[in-house]
Amino acid sequence: MSELIKHECGIALIRLRKPLEYYKEKYGTWQYGLNKLYLLMEKQHNRGQDGAGIVSVKMELKPGQEYIHRHRSIDQNPIKDIFDKVAKGIKKAEKTKPKNADLNWVYENIPFAGEVYLGHLRYGTFGRNSIEFVHPVMRQNNWKSRTLVLAGNFNLTNTDELFQKLISLGQHPKAYTDTVTILEKVGHFLDEENQLLFRQYKNEGFSNRQISPLIEKD
Repeated sequence: MSELIKHECGIALIRLRKPLEYYKEKYGTWQYGLNKLYLLMEKQHNRGQDGAGIVSVKMELKPGQEYIHRHRSIDQNPIKDIFDKVAKGIKKAEKTKPKNADLNWVYENIPFAGEVYLGHLRYGTFGRNSIEFVHPVMRQNNWKSRTLVLAGNFNLTNTDELFQKLISLGQHPKAYTDTVTILEKVGHFLDEENQLLFRQYKNEGFSNRQISPLIEKD
């Protein structure tokens, strides 16, 4: 790093490597990851005066099930607002929980019961204080390996140049902001890498359905 971190945005990332049963048995709750995310974000409270957001990703769901959940807020106390919304969603989902339900049911049906958590606190240096500028931001696709979730601590100094490169690629960016620009720039190369791997596996004789999980692992 060339500069000390001062008042820039805060970022927290958690990747759980064990199933929910492990955390329930060891810590008494499957919400271990969520609780840790909350603590990490609260410790960076002074780095998120203008907004906050979190994303949860479920890695092993079957097609047809929602595997990414996100909340963002520009409330006066955005961290509390976000986690209050998460708690409300969990409580609502648990009302449909069968009596004999196990943690597999929790994983498949309750929002934010995932393996990956990403949190961001916005210290605004660009743009107005709008929910559109709050991270994490998403670029969604029907292919999991092409879906992108991004949270950053950056100020682009060459937005004009990068924006023009997107146009030269044939894109039509929906907004002229550093967030949209970097999201679409990274997304472009993500798409290219996916197509390259798809062709490689296709030439090796794999079916389309077999190829998707192979790309996700890469």
